[in-house]
Amino acid sequence: MKVLITNDDGIYARGLLALYKRFAISHFVTVVAPDRERSAVSHAITLHEPLRAKRVDLDGGIPGYAVNGTPADCIKLGVLEILGYKPDIVIAGINPGANVGVNLNYSGTVAAAKEASFYGVSAIAVSIQGFDMKHLDDAAIFVERLTMEVVEKGLPFGTFLNVNIPDISIKEAAGVRISSQGIDISSEFFEKRVDPRNRTYYWQGCDTNLSVYNPDTDGAVLYDKFISITPIKCDMTDYSMMKALKEWNINNS
Repeated sequence: MKVLITNDDGIYARGLLALYKRFAISHFVTVVAPDRERSAVSHAITLHEPLRAKRVDLDGGIPGYAVNGTPADCIKLGVLEILGYKPDIVIAGINPGANVGVNLNYSGTVAAAKEASFYGVSAIAVSIQGFDMKHLDDAAIFVERLTMEVVEKGLPFGTFLNVNIPDISIKEAAGVRISSQGIDISSEFFEKRVDPRNRTYYWQGCDTNLSVYNPDTDGAVLYDKFISITPIKCDMTDYSMMKALKEWNINNS
């Protein structure tokens, strides 16, 4: 199996390395990832400066391509130029911190998987709960198992999987749940500060919001110690609203 691995945390991130080491045992793996952290860049692409892919050696001499662009850039460059062929699957991650709910709109990890699906390549975005990442190897084992299922059964064009894994051993996990994306808005805030030159600046933050608890959504599933798998469609059209709009008196005539 030919696997393309990327992330939004930079090519030297621990989560990416865990995936490589697991998949390289039995599969042909190529790493194309940002040369530095690109978290929360969403689906941005680089248009006004040249992209460069530098061959680098990761931990233990593992080869990879460090790109001075975004996760979506890495997929475009990887599929169209560096590989020269369509991989069997793209895996983005393992991202430290869950990518659930509205955060899917901001995540570079999720955007990389979405970009791959535009090319008709099966893709999985993977995140692990929290930032300690004590069980990355267990998470990588599960991702490989899921990947084999995806490659065997396939995904519809324009659909990818968003996977969130609790930071516990696979044996301790409550199981696997197929979940929907939560759309509840977290409690957001800005912390206002003043720098030594008396200029105001802000740090953005948010609090986890489970006040509206829906056990079938990705965040709730992960909170209950299940592995969450959510199929995500790239087509953002609201087809029911299309039907309603056709009944509106929009035409001038």
